[in-house]
Amino acid sequence: MGALSNILIVSIEQAVAAPLCTSRLADAGARVIKVERAEGDFSRGYDTAAKGESSYFAWLNQGKESVCLDFKKTSDANLLWRIIEKADVLIQNLSPGALQRAGFSSIALLECNPKLIVCNISGYGNHGDLASKRAYDLLVQAESGLISVSGDKDSPGRIGVSICDVGAGVTAYAAVLEAIIKRSQTGVGEELSVSLFDVSAEWMTVPYMHAEYGDGAPKPVGLRHPSIAPYGAFECKQDKLVLISIQNEREWQRLCTDVLYSDALSNKVLYKSNNDRVQNRESLEKEINTITRQLSANEFQQRLQSASIAYGAINSAADLNIHPALRKKTALTADGQAMSLPAHPVIQEQICSDDVRQTPALGQHTAAIKSEFSVAGTSCVTTH
Repeated sequence: MGALSNILIVSIEQAVAAPLCTSRLADAGARVIKVERAEGDFSRGYDTAAKGESSYFAWLNQGKESVCLDFKKTSDANLLWRIIEKADVLIQNLSPGALQRAGFSSIALLECNPKLIVCNISGYGNHGDLASKRAYDLLVQAESGLISVSGDKDSPGRIGVSICDVGAGVTAYAAVLEAIIKRSQTGVGEELSVSLFDVSAEWMTVPYMHAEYGDGAPKPVGLRHPSIAPYGAFECKQDKLVLISIQNEREWQRLCTDVLYSDALSNKVLYKSNNDRVQNRESLEKEINTITRQLSANEFQQRLQSASIAYGAINSAADLNIHPALRKKTALTADGQAMSLPAHPVIQEQICSDDVRQTPALGQHTAAIKSEFSVAGTSCVTTH
């Protein structure tokens, strides 16, 4: 039984950020009722990679219940009010103001259910000049500056997954959990707001401080670290690349003597400290590459392992599938096809779970939910 097994979540959600938040809540045992339009969450149509289903939808909607509602219809609006009256948390990522225009303002929601926790997820916040600005992951990566510090110096690049959406979803999940704990102490709910931009901007704190108070934000450096050296990719035989990371002077000395077999490097004044190595990065990397090009990637990695130097292979998505560290779970598509997906990142050591979950078909639970919440005449329905 999950920690949130007595919690009812109603989520008016689409795409990635809010569905990720509610996916985590469902993983913790909460019941999640996913409210969709007649055409469904638009992420259902992103692709067909998950055995005919959208990869995004299959990832983020396991174990939820899908109900199709049209707020413009009085009967559907009243049904939503009846669900909200019994819910613990409402999460929504519609355009700012859309839920209020539909008659479900935060004030009305909390009047209906004073214990309700309302979590709004948006692109740029619910208020201010940018509230109405449309926001998607790549656009927020660009606006927040993430792209300016990604890629390489000649070609800034998008981070290759929907990092702003994911960050906002995980942040909202943590905020909801804090609010549930707080409510257990106060007995009352509250309204929370999380924006993709705020999350991304907070991640940019180090480049921001360099820009505001230092010598300028670091430029994109590709497979390097902007302020640590050597920390990046080095060439081996057959054009193979291996990433290494040196964090302190002890590791630098071990790299030189136990991996590269070069006392000359370890004694070179140009590379005496990390600051020196960063300042002389070009010559440093040239000297290291001269040595590593004579080694196979396997030989280089074996030496690094023996010397307790951190390293990593540059794997593809296909390589991930056979990585020895990858844990997997079985999930089902709406029509019952089994998929093997990366497992939840948190391991509860004392709990062994073989729970297999399934993505809901569009509107799969509409009839059952209408029947469950069919009692008319509640205060919420008659008041709003």
